[in-house]
Amino acid sequence: MATDTPQAQQNVKPNIQPNMTNYQQARRDFSWEVTDEYNFALDTIAEWAKDPQKLAMLWIGQDGSEAQFTFAYFDQQGSRVAHALEDLGIQKGDRVLLMAPRLPQWWEAVLGMMKLGAIAIPCTTLLTAKDIQYRAELAEAVALITDRSGAAKLAQVRENCPTIKVAIVIDDPADPPDAPLPADTISYRAVVDAASPEWTERRTRSSDPSLIYFTSGTVGYPKMVLHTQVSYPIGHTRVTGRYWLDQHPTDLHWNLSEMGWAKAAWSNLFGPWGNGAAMFIQDARGKFNAKETLEMLARYPITTFCAPPTAYRLLVQEDLSQYKLRALRHCVGAGEPLNPEVIEAWQRGTGLTIYDGYGQTETVLLCGNFPGEEIRPGSMGKPSPGFELAIIDNDGNEVGPNQEGDIAVRVKPARPLGMFKEYWRNPEAMERSFKGDWYITGDRAYRDPDGYFWFVGRADDVIISAGYRIGPFEVESALVEHPAVVEAAVVASPDATRGEIVKAFVIPAPGYTPSGELATELQNHVKSVTAPYKYPREIEFVTELPKTISGKIRRVELRERERQRKLSQG
Repeated sequence: MATDTPQAQQNVKPNIQPNMTNYQQARRDFSWEVTDEYNFALDTIAEWAKDPQKLAMLWIGQDGSEAQFTFAYFDQQGSRVAHALEDLGIQKGDRVLLMAPRLPQWWEAVLGMMKLGAIAIPCTTLLTAKDIQYRAELAEAVALITDRSGAAKLAQVRENCPTIKVAIVIDDPADPPDAPLPADTISYRAVVDAASPEWTERRTRSSDPSLIYFTSGTVGYPKMVLHTQVSYPIGHTRVTGRYWLDQHPTDLHWNLSEMGWAKAAWSNLFGPWGNGAAMFIQDARGKFNAKETLEMLARYPITTFCAPPTAYRLLVQEDLSQYKLRALRHCVGAGEPLNPEVIEAWQRGTGLTIYDGYGQTETVLLCGNFPGEEIRPGSMGKPSPGFELAIIDNDGNEVGPNQEGDIAVRVKPARPLGMFKEYWRNPEAMERSFKGDWYITGDRAYRDPDGYFWFVGRADDVIISAGYRIGPFEVESALVEHPAVVEAAVVASPDATRGEIVKAFVIPAPGYTPSGELATELQNHVKSVTAPYKYPREIEFVTELPKTISGKIRRVELRERERQRKLSQG
């Protein structure tokens, strides 16, 4: 549904007072408010939909076409989806895989499942047929909503997915006109368009299950993370969206996340829409294009921007002075820690600070850099309002300043609202992740005397070389500070003398040729900017790094590669 709201036409950087002006006061005054019944689609989206012209999404197609959609449109489409799914036999509590590109139907489907009480399982379009089978089997999913490409993948393994009763295919503008429907599938448009735009049947309890996200699998097989109707929606609205994304009803927010990653729930759903902001969505399906992204930021009235570190690293390689980002006022980064030199380069080129943040698939924003607080480049920032974070030792005791330990979230006597309910059907993972009063994130960090947290690495990623503990992130940060390095990953490599040595995999910048001389130059550079014992004793130049479907480096894969290489060498 198109709208001529003035917000979509503005091209002047707004003068907006941040939602957080005093960090200590925000933490002191914060409290979680929980009602017995809550439903994001019925209680939040429907509320914004009372203004029939209020913009919810400015959508850009693959061919550059533009469309605008209101909250009222998504409210009605969500109701249609709820009725359509119910007519197909899908009931409250049923699991439904949702695997689609950045098409408006993705949001329609999520809202419809929320209204019905079905459990949505967002999946990236990068999944293979075997990935779909793994998720369908583990979750006992009854349906898949996808595009033609996803339907083709399901067809390869459908006989191994006996719980999948229905496959619903979304019409994609990129499909050829009158493209035939894949065999054994149902047309999304046919069943949804025929359904009623009203939904008055029933409510959901706040504690009802709503979403399952599979973890990104940086260490082992993906686990099912179960969220309730209230945990992610209210947690992201009140913390992630309000304080970190700094969302206002007049904002147009762009998050680069692909829709199968939990970051999409953070910043492509609950964070903006919970605060009444509109979203800028580009249906981009190819490799990330830094120039195109900067052109979009300059062309459209995008006010707030969220991107992963990999994207920012590529963006600062461009001549930022050539782009006039007139409307952009607030930028954040998440996914992995952002290197200080990238933050500084973005500041020099745009005049804007990147507010780095930390959280997980299991949580909303746990720790972050917030407007009004001093930014210490490279730091995770300070704990979010509503959460008590600590660095603890193996016995669950808090450690002192500048001492490395596990990042932990206090869950007793009261569990914060923005936390997952459980690793569904995985009691062993639950037992490993909770210790005494704490939820153990699996990440390592230290806290400085002023309360800022500094990331060290995943617990499994820390390198122990000749008795020294070395966090990969610090070495990676030192490497990418050098102009010859676009991206780097650091892992432990087995060594007969030291136990482990630091091994770096480096993607060289354009204009630099891999060589022994360049490797030595990078080693000397690391020695000069960090403790000499942390330098990479081996450097391997590569053209790409293995990553999860959410864009995180799979150091576990690189470690295994190194282990196998050393074994083959005897």
